[in-house]
Amino acid sequence: QVQLTESGGGLVQPGGSLRLSCATSGSAFDSVTIGWFRQAPGKQREHVASVSGDRSTYYHHAVMGRFTVSRDNAKKTVYLQMNSLKPEDTAVYYCHSQNTWGRGTQVTVSS
Repeated sequence: QVQLTESGGGLVQPGGSLRLSCATSGSAFDSVTIGWFRQAPGKQREHVASVSGDRSTYYHHAVMGRFTVSRDNAKKTVYLQMNSLKPEDTAVYYCHSQNTWGRGTQVTVSS
């Protein structure tokens, strides 16, 4: 079974940047879609971005132009580069693949 581990979260001021990483232990990484989701306090988990095996990408409208999702198959890692962060981006960010969730990493955007 695949295992996912997120890292890179932290506290950042509005307008700042963070890069999240999702490291995997699975052997089918190259061919599968990997998604990023986030969940803010009191809200449901929502999809943020995805990257497919052929590197096609999807972004939620709220993050388009600010976030970039990418993958490094040699490292079995997917990244979420987050620029121009806003307070409403504050949430726990999770990666998801092959019916498996990571434990999440906290992103807090505050002045």
